[in-house]
Amino acid sequence: MSTFIDWYNLGLLGAMVQVSAKDVLVNNKAFTEYKGSFTEQYVLQELVTLNKNVYYYSKENSTLEIDFIIQNDDVYPIEVKAEENLRSKSLKSVYNSNPDLKPCRFSMANYRQQDWLTNVPLYLVREWIKEKENRNALEDFINSPIVFMDED
Repeated sequence: MSTFIDWYNLGLLGAMVQVSAKDVLVNNKAFTEYKGSFTEQYVLQELVTLNKNVYYYSKENSTLEIDFIIQNDDVYPIEVKAEENLRSKSLKSVYNSNPDLKPCRFSMANYRQQDWLTNVPLYLVREWIKEKENRNALEDFINSPIVFMDED
């Protein structure tokens, strides 16, 4: 696993791949040709602005890859889909090898909790991550021992 290095700005990504303003604003060409890249960039920007350490995983000599991995108390392997195509073979494979992981797929599909995976709509990326942070903080507080201090 390695630290994920990528462009943090969709405008810079568009310039890097030389997408013209006309293709983005008029022809919608950028979103058909580079839809996956732009969608991954959007999710990455959300994770980075939440001060997450973001990692990428790929298995050597294999097509298996995980778009992002983040950690609160739990480890969340993340798959990003630009459509409603919900096949996540790599995510399932990684989960099968370690069922303690909390897989998440960000996509155009509605929120859905499955047996092994949570699907989160792209527009809820930030809120879902923040909710996981808050839930972990609350669980830590609830599970921490109560210590009474003398007021001497």
